[in-house]
Amino acid sequence: MIPAIIQTALTSLRRDRGALALSFVLPVAFFTIFAVIFGGRRDATPRITVLVVDEDRSAASERLVKGLENERSLHAELRPAPKKGAEQPEYTAITAEAAVRAGDAPVAVVIPHGFGLAPISFGEESNRVAVQLLRDSSDMVASQVIAGLLQKVAMTAMPDIMVEQGTRALDQYSGGLTPEQRRRMDEAIASLRNAPAGNGEGNSQDASDSFGAGILGVRTRDVVGENKNNPMVSFYAAAIGVMFLLFTASGAAGALLDEAESGTLDRVLSSRVTMTSLLAGKVCYNTLLAFVQLVVMFLWGWAVFKLDLWSHIPGFIVMGLCTALAVATFGMLLASLCPTRAQLGALSTLVILIMSSIGGSMFPRFLMPPAMQKAGLMTINAWAIDGFTKVFWRDEPVTHLWPQVAVLLVTAAALFVIARRLSRRWEYA
Repeated sequence: MIPAIIQTALTSLRRDRGALALSFVLPVAFFTIFAVIFGGRRDATPRITVLVVDEDRSAASERLVKGLENERSLHAELRPAPKKGAEQPEYTAITAEAAVRAGDAPVAVVIPHGFGLAPISFGEESNRVAVQLLRDSSDMVASQVIAGLLQKVAMTAMPDIMVEQGTRALDQYSGGLTPEQRRRMDEAIASLRNAPAGNGEGNSQDASDSFGAGILGVRTRDVVGENKNNPMVSFYAAAIGVMFLLFTASGAAGALLDEAESGTLDRVLSSRVTMTSLLAGKVCYNTLLAFVQLVVMFLWGWAVFKLDLWSHIPGFIVMGLCTALAVATFGMLLASLCPTRAQLGALSTLVILIMSSIGGSMFPRFLMPPAMQKAGLMTINAWAIDGFTKVFWRDEPVTHLWPQVAVLLVTAAALFVIARRLSRRWEYA
């Protein structure tokens, strides 16, 4: 009897496409996504974009900049990407700070005037000039990695200056060197000065442990999120909120399938109500439901986690309504595509979880590989999270939300048109 029971269960599973998808497709899809995010990294740290500003223009600062450009763990940019084939001017301290505020890079390194006079020092000398590190505190890893790599690059790009400054400190604090010791140290410094610079291909993991102190003075300043009470709450509220909005919208849209199975849909369509107006009405209801759910989510964040909500009301309303409309039409598309409520539940779970994983609801997109970040732009999650980040994190005005708003509205219109076309089967049934 046991083989017969097993055969019956296998037959039932083969007929239930939703169960098959959740049992085999979803685990493989999630494994593939997270393997691409984490499994392909051979380095100890991800490649980080850093903006470099050289205000000193000395030999020492040029060597430090060259060392940052050669560092394998960094993508150092001295100027913005060309526009229409025209090369852009190099970053200044002001433009680099603006770029970090806009989210173009998580960190900017500014080498100030006077750096070349004492680029490397041991101890707290009064003439020490610190390199400025301008950071977006939403990326808590990048600034620590770069601060450590600055110490490493200072040693590999300027070994002669390091030895020279070390010899000077040794001479000062040890009571003086003998003439023979001075001669040998001068020879060592000359040989280091003539040696080729390192290419930065060593392991950078150990260098990151020196964050906050070292032979190179580094002063860190937050340019984004410095005045936030609980800076990451807005990100997680948007990320988790959008994912559950998708589930809510797909579940609410399933009422259309229930009406079709019970015969209610036929009676409604036999009246003056057209399929277009019926779908539009359901989309409006689902949009309102999703928006209210989003309001509750952010009110809870304000009441419990001190989310700064009231000063961002205009941007929240714009992004909330556009996001709610997009997820409502997405749910209606799934309902029009599936013949039964059971298939809707399986398909929506599969699609929504995949969208959320690559769209940033489960893992921040700025920590993903570039290819995965671009793939995330095909999801509603990514555009909604980017818009809410502009509102709550970067404090940008509503007018700066036009890319996210445009994509969400166009997506909503396209999904509604497709859903309307798929729903014709009920008109001719």
